[in-house]
Amino acid sequence: MAAIEIVGLTKRFGDVVAVNDLELTVQEGEIFGFLGPNGAGKSTTIDILLDFVRPTSGTVRVLGHDAQAEGEAVRRKTGVLPDAYHVYDRLSGRRHLEFVVEMKDADEDPEALLERVRIADAADRKAGGYSKGMRQRLVLAMALVGDPDLLVLDEPSTGLDPNGAREMREIIREENDRGTTVFFSSHVMEQVEAVCDRVAIVDRGELVAVDTIEGLRDATDTGEVLYVYVEDLDDSVVEQVARIDGVRSAAREDGRLRVSVVDASKFAVLHAIDAEVTPVRDFSVLESSLEDLFVRYTNDVQEVRE
Repeated sequence: MAAIEIVGLTKRFGDVVAVNDLELTVQEGEIFGFLGPNGAGKSTTIDILLDFVRPTSGTVRVLGHDAQAEGEAVRRKTGVLPDAYHVYDRLSGRRHLEFVVEMKDADEDPEALLERVRIADAADRKAGGYSKGMRQRLVLAMALVGDPDLLVLDEPSTGLDPNGAREMREIIREENDRGTTVFFSSHVMEQVEAVCDRVAIVDRGELVAVDTIEGLRDATDTGEVLYVYVEDLDDSVVEQVARIDGVRSAAREDGRLRVSVVDASKFAVLHAIDAEVTPVRDFSVLESSLEDLFVRYTNDVQEVRE
C-alpha cells in the first residue's frame, strides 16, 4: 500500500499558485526526500498532507485515509518534526514526553523514547539548557509517541553541526528499520543523499523529477563525468571529442575538458581522445552529487519557463 498518494494536487493563494497539479506516490517503508528551492511548494504540500491547509483541487491519501475527510485519523498515525518547532524552556525533557504521552493516551516509556533519540542522559534537565540539536531530537522523540507509521520531517538537519547531522541520519535509519515510512524535506543535500531511497524535486509548485539518485543521474548528463587535461584545448578539440562514439557531451570547464560518457568505456573514450584528437596529460572521474542534480533539474525548468 502507498503511504502517501497525491493526485492532481493544486493549491492557490489568491493569484499565487503554490502547488500545481502535483502527482506523487510514496511507498510504505521508504525514506523519501522532498526537495525544492525556497517557495517551491514543499511546506504547502506537507501542510495539506496533515490537513493544516485545504487544497484548491486534487486528492491526497495518507496511510489509506483521505487527508482532508479523515485528517484526525492521519494525524494519529503520523509523527511530525516541523521546521518551526517550540519547546518549553522550564520543562525537562522527561516532562515534555510525559505530557505528550498523556495527551495521546499512549503507553510509551518517556525514558525509552529519549534513549531512541540519544538524549536520555539529559532527561531531567530543563529544555532551556539544551543545544539546538538536543531540542530537535526532543521534538523528534515527541513525534515518536504513539508509534507512528509515518514520520514527516521538515528540514530535520537545519542548523546542526556535522555530528548532529550524522546523529539525525542514524536516528532516521533506525526508525525506518522499525518499519516507519519517512518523508522529509531538506536543503541539506548530503543528508538526503545519505539516507533516501528515492527523491522528488519540485520547482515553482510542479514536480520536475522523481527517482532514485542513481536514476536521476542516469536521466541527465550529470552522472559520472570525465575531466580530461590535454595538451591543447580549443573549440576544435571540443568539437572533435564530442563526435567520438560514446561521448554524450563535451565542453571546456576551468581549463580542462568535461566529457560525459554513455554506453561506452571511459578508458576507450580516453584512448580515442589521446590517439585521435590531442595528447592526454591527466584525467579524473567525478560522480555528481545530489546538489549537482538539484541545480541541473531546477535550472533546466527555469530556463524553459522564462
